[in-house]
Parts: sequence; C-alpha cells; structure tokens
Amino acid sequence: MTVQMEAERLGGALCRLAVRKDSGPLRFTRYAMEGPASESAALLACLVRPTAPMATVSPEAPALAVWGLILDGIEKTGSTGESRRRNTLRAAFRLRKREGRTTLADRFGRSGNLPSAFADPPSTTTTPTHNAWRRASHDELSLRLARKLTMLACDDKAWRPYVEIARASSSEPRASGRRMPSDGTQPVFLERLLVAVEMRRRVAYRRLTVRNVIARENGVDGYMARALTGWTGDLASVPVKAIFGCRVDTSPGVKQGDSLIVDLRFPKTLRKGERHEFISLACEDDLDEERHWINVDVDHHGIAPSVVDDEGKVTGGLSVSIAFDDCVPEACWWYAEQTEHERMVRPPAGDRHLLEIRRGVVEHTFLESCRPGEQYGIAFRWPKRSHT
Repeated sequence: MTVQMEAERLGGALCRLAVRKDSGPLRFTRYAMEGPASESAALLACLVRPTAPMATVSPEAPALAVWGLILDGIEKTGSTGESRRRNTLRAAFRLRKREGRTTLADRFGRSGNLPSAFADPPSTTTTPTHNAWRRASHDELSLRLARKLTMLACDDKAWRPYVEIARASSSEPRASGRRMPSDGTQPVFLERLLVAVEMRRRVAYRRLTVRNVIARENGVDGYMARALTGWTGDLASVPVKAIFGCRVDTSPGVKQGDSLIVDLRFPKTLRKGERHEFISLACEDDLDEERHWINVDVDHHGIAPSVVDDEGKVTGGLSVSIAFDDCVPEACWWYAEQTEHERMVRPPAGDRHLLEIRRGVVEHTFLESCRPGEQYGIAFRWPKRSHT
C-alpha cells in the first residue's frame, strides 16, 4: 500500500476522532486499544495496527503514543505561529480548554472568532474553517502521520518520545473542568490512588489502598476513610488499619446508625501544595457479606488522569485490581459516574467496559480524571448458587 493510500485511510480515522462529541480523542483511542474487536478498533484500525510492537504493555501506552504522534503532527502543521490550519486542527481535536461535550461545528464556530488566525473581522459562517480542516487533515496531517507510522511500526522504542508528548499535554493536575468540589469535601487532590482487593469467596476480605495526595489548603492533618466495598443492604463500614504514612483514629458517626468514621492521621500537618503518600488496609470479618462491586467514592478534590510508565506501572490516576479465589464471577466490568442500579446492568458482549479475568485477577486503570462527588469502580456478576 502506498503512503498516499494510507494517508487517505488516516484522514478518515482522524475525522472519526474529531467528530465525536461524547469523548475526547485520547479516550476514544484508548477504547480501541482495550477492545481489538470493538467498533472503535475497526474505525481506528490504521492508527491502532502500527502500535503492535507495544503489545506487551498496557493499552495506556499505545493510546498515548498515537495521541502524542497526532499532537506532534498538529504543532508542525502550517508555517506561522498563527496558522489557520494549525488552529483549526487544535479546535477539531479539543486542544483548547473547556471544550467539553461539543460538536465539531461548535468548535469550528468558536475558532471563527479568532481574528489573528482567520479573517478580520471574523467570518459569519464556519465555511473557511471547514475548508482549512479539509486541507490540514487530509493534505498535511494525515500524510505526515502515514510517513511516520511506516517508520514506527517496527520499533517500539521509537514510540517513546510521543508517549511523553501526550503525557506532557495533560500533566496539569486537575479534577475536571466541569465540576468543582462542593463544601465539605476533603481538601486533598489525589495524584494516584491504587486499590487492590483480595476476595474470599464472594466477600471483599482485604482492601489495600495506596494514596498519593496534594493538600489543597493549609492545615491538612489526615484523611477520612470508610472503605465501603459494595452492596450489603446498608452503608456498613469495614475496619481500617494503618500500614504506612498514617495512624488510625476512629469516632462514631454523626447520627445513630451512621458508619464508623476512620481518620487516617498524617505524621505531620501539610501545607497547601505539599504531597504525602500513605497506605491503609481494610479488613472484612463477616465472610457472609456478598459483594457486587468494588467502589471508589470521590469525596475530595478529584483524582488525576492516569499515567503508566514504560514498564506498565501505574504512577498516576486511579487503578483498581481484584484477586479472586476459586469463586470467580461470570463477568466483570468497570463503571464510572453511575447510580447503583446502572452499575449492576451487565454490558452486552463486545462492550468496552467488559474486563477479562486473567489468572483469577481483574484490573482496570481509569484513563480520565475522576470528578469530585462521583463514584468509579469494578462491578461483577456471580454465578447462580446451586441448591443441592
């Protein structure tokens, strides 16, 4: 296949990434990496296929590599600092703040109001922007990507600079542009949250949690934990033990029947901007309490986007892993920002949320930032009990 033919295919894939309004390009690319048989993988096949040399690492690194390659190509488009084509590509691929859930036409409409990059005064239609998009995406960016992908397809190390470009583009710690922490939330932002759960039969027997926090105000001396792990019929807490970087204080809830409050106290009080890592362990003594999900409640200033190093180690963001014994669920899937009813609905076959259980372990690293006031986790469906 010639470079020109491959560039035409890439032009179609770039268009697919740009026209989506419900998720950003990086997230959609990650979906394609996670589900090789999914619709997103078919649509982005010409972008996914060349990352085959990186198949031994998590889906995060190949997705970042592709996104970094696109970002590098965008910045090399055009000949001036105020290139119309470059600014059009930036708008199409949501490289401006607060794009959110918008259509391509919405983004192009806003780009038309940039007199330094477009007409002065601005055009009353988006036609000039659409024309710039066609020229930039098909004549320049897709052709540049086709040439690069030909060289990168056989060398996993050659991808590394593009992984770093993608990471640098989202290195600012932020919870979300759409939701600010409400009053009463814990005054910390989590750079990293690792949750590792050991199941005994259908019970979350142990839950080890590693937290890397940044204080959002002066005087932060601890973190409040409840370790709610799933549906039990009420909001019962699980006893929590301090493992590293904290000590445990407990107090009763505000009202009768409230769950036990566990304060994980830090060795020293943090000032705004200071970082601290601490580890806790939640233990469940009642082995008859069946669980249907492992949940993370974001009752603080949010969790950073995921960062995975070259060895596949999660160094930023939220990652949840569950180790089962000989009692293994029929299916597992990850959920984000859903009600208790919604998260219990098993996704259909082939859905990107479904997770594979490998050697008794299921895990998922959340690509995007986790927003204050929301809940994220892994749900599972148990086989029906046999009545003998």
